[in-house]
Amino acid sequence: MKKKIKPSSAPIKIDIGCGPNKREGFIGVDVLPFGGKVDVVMDVRKTPWPWKDGEVEEVHCSHFLEHLSGPERIEFFNELYRVMKTGAKMTIVVPHWSSGRAYGDPTHKWPPVVEFSFYYLSKEWRATNAPHVGFKCDFEVTWGYAIAGAWNVKSQEAQAFAVNHYREVAQDLTATAVKK
Repeated sequence: MKKKIKPSSAPIKIDIGCGPNKREGFIGVDVLPFGGKVDVVMDVRKTPWPWKDGEVEEVHCSHFLEHLSGPERIEFFNELYRVMKTGAKMTIVVPHWSSGRAYGDPTHKWPPVVEFSFYYLSKEWRATNAPHVGFKCDFEVTWGYAIAGAWNVKSQEAQAFAVNHYREVAQDLTATAVKK
């Protein structure tokens, strides 16, 4: 059962795949109702979403994207691009590919989300490097890492080396995408 989205003058912020822990001030979106804790029960793989073009000001998506297949991710980003305002921000958190958390959950789909995945969200990058891909979106993306405890006290140089050479150092990959 879907809840109707009521018009409001408040900025529209959506938390996709929120589960029972939606972010405060966000509209919680999930495929399961989690005992009434989700505002909009829907499968985001089915489009179009109930928001108008350019209506959403902010998106949060934590530990959800890895549950979509590669082709589903393309449609997901295209639909996000449609509903987000120009300049709107999206935060994406996924398990880092070098962490066992990326592979331990049998509901995660291949391929894992890696840093290079985010290049495909740029129209300019795709025009030069991957014009065959079905993306229609255009985001500017930056990313960083949630580092395992023992590495937090190390220098940035040591952390960067460890992220690229050792398993289990980067626990999560956090990307911020802004709609161009």
